[in-house]
Amino acid sequence: MKYLLLDVSGTILYKPTLFDAMCSALHQFKIEIEIEQLKYHHKTLSELIKFPDKTSLEFYNYFNSELLYSLGIIPNKELLNAIFQSCSYLPWQKYDDCDFLEKIDVPMGILSNFNSKLNDKLNNLFGPLFRDIFVSEKVGLSKPSVEFYQYALDKIEIEANEILYIGDSFKLDFEPAKSLGISTFIIDRDGFYKKNKNVIRSFYELKDIIK
Repeated sequence: MKYLLLDVSGTILYKPTLFDAMCSALHQFKIEIEIEQLKYHHKTLSELIKFPDKTSLEFYNYFNSELLYSLGIIPNKELLNAIFQSCSYLPWQKYDDCDFLEKIDVPMGILSNFNSKLNDKLNNLFGPLFRDIFVSEKVGLSKPSVEFYQYALDKIEIEANEILYIGDSFKLDFEPAKSLGISTFIIDRDGFYKKNKNVIRSFYELKDIIK
């Protein structure tokens, strides 16, 4: 393996207070949902609904409506507004196991559906760790487009079978990357895909994958 390529949201960055904030908003309306159930439904829905590079009130009202329906809750304007207000502008944080990335002695890059502010976020949290950062808003392509992955391959100038790619979505990450011959794993810290051989639970497992 000569290069490590990474997704961002759900792979190296997350919002640690997101689901607590959602549960608090629901609690205001006397709705109690187990946080693990909320995480599972949110993850499943995120596989079905594509997030835009720049999200908006309209998008989140749509997404959260579908999320509530999947939980057996009928959405209304007041409930959606409470969720949006509770969950807007929450800080991003890197996962604890990202400290292992600093020990990997190969070039690393980012391939992400994100807006142009991603570079600043990554620099603030990781410093100059990543050699290449491919952002959908800048490139004009987005996952799951195979062309987005091919664009990155052309810029990296390393053979696909010598690249390891880690993401968190089988639809957006695994399938398109694998179709180009890139070695690919899905990181699944919550154990949603317990019996899948293409899954790792932590970046620490890369120690046994990278030779």
